[in-house]
Amino acid sequence: MKKILLIHTGGTISMIEDKTTGTIQQNQQNPLLNTTNSLNEIADISVLELFHLPSPHITTNEMLLLMKEIKERVVTENIDGVVITHGTDTLEETAYFLDVTISFELPIVVTGAMRSSNELGADGLYNLISSIRVAASDSARGKGVLVVLNDEIHTARNVTKTHTSNVATFQSPQYGPIGIVTKRGVVFHQAPLFRETCNIKSITKKVIMLKAYAGMDGTILQAVQSLGIDGLVIEALGQGNLPPLMVNDLKEMIDNDIPVVLVSRCFNGFVEDVYGYDGGGKQLKDLGVIFSNGLNGQKARLKLLVALESNVSQEKLQELFQK
Repeated sequence: MKKILLIHTGGTISMIEDKTTGTIQQNQQNPLLNTTNSLNEIADISVLELFHLPSPHITTNEMLLLMKEIKERVVTENIDGVVITHGTDTLEETAYFLDVTISFELPIVVTGAMRSSNELGADGLYNLISSIRVAASDSARGKGVLVVLNDEIHTARNVTKTHTSNVATFQSPQYGPIGIVTKRGVVFHQAPLFRETCNIKSITKKVIMLKAYAGMDGTILQAVQSLGIDGLVIEALGQGNLPPLMVNDLKEMIDNDIPVVLVSRCFNGFVEDVYGYDGGGKQLKDLGVIFSNGLNGQKARLKLLVALESNVSQEKLQELFQK
């Protein structure tokens, strides 16, 4: 029987609904802790409640703590896989952070729930069982950090939350899930072609994200530069274009050695240096803006943060974000 480390971090999966008010809230004790004995029928489960937080309370500090805990326990204990329960609002960010900072071959699976433990149709325990089955599967090895909900297996790189309340909220735009969980087993039909990780021990850099909109000017760029940021991610328009009034301040930021990464605010597609007008992708690329290859804004921010923490050069950043 496989030995699985189960780490609880909080979120809806560990909350209950107040039937009087309809609000969903945390109890002092995580209700999932009562299910450990039944889970031991699937695998040899060791449980750690690292913290008990709603996912909007998760920061990169908690992500770093989680990463360190996993690395330490994998080295010191005979663990075959890891499952993490997490709130869904920032689940994809924690999963991606772990994906770019942990290079182990063993399966690491992140899961959550859209309905609290005592709601009708609660999905938390089912998702947890599915995740343990995936983490115990030999075929899940070497595929990076995985996200498992609603019978689907997604890569941390591609998955995103697409609906505020639907249990099928987690999707991988353009790519779809790489596998499914059935009653008979865990089935993979795709696999990531490459992974690149950075070994970090702390988070000291400040990277922020902005979303472009019609008529946006450079005022906000001046403001964020005054904050002493180390990097910036912009969710640009379309294929990677910005309003022309942003260009001069963007150039000043790049001249001050602040890396700027461009992604699209569109749900699908890639940013490309195609348009040659003022603010167009061709002009931005010539200025030194880094074009990302398909990541969404929140994940590009984490990738830039981790890369800067590893002292990656400007040239290497360009290469890193094209992969």
